[in-house]
Amino acid sequence: MSAEGIWKLTIDTPLGKQQARVQLTAQPDGAWHGTAQDLKSGEQVPLTDITVQGDAVTYRQSITKPMRLHLVFDLTVEGDRLSGKAKTGRLPGSKVSGDRVTETEAEPGALR
Repeated sequence: MSAEGIWKLTIDTPLGKQQARVQLTAQPDGAWHGTAQDLKSGEQVPLTDITVQGDAVTYRQSITKPMRLHLVFDLTVEGDRLSGKAKTGRLPGSKVSGDRVTETEAEPGALR
């Protein structure tokens, strides 16, 4: 199944569970566009270096809350669920899990 859509992610970090909403969109030229929004702070950031090959999805994002970090996500889509790791620098990877969100389930104003 395609990675395109809105996803609600949970990232198990050393600071506790962080929740985010990620939107991935395939462009007509084959490129991918994406944004991520932290559900606690509301910070919204663009995704970069997005690669989708079959059920494998990788991307990068930089955040400033709860602290300044540059993250690399390596995920696998399985139907309406995804799982994988988020890694920053030399720190161990954090477990990531998530579910696809339908348009009617998306919070008003989230990632629009």
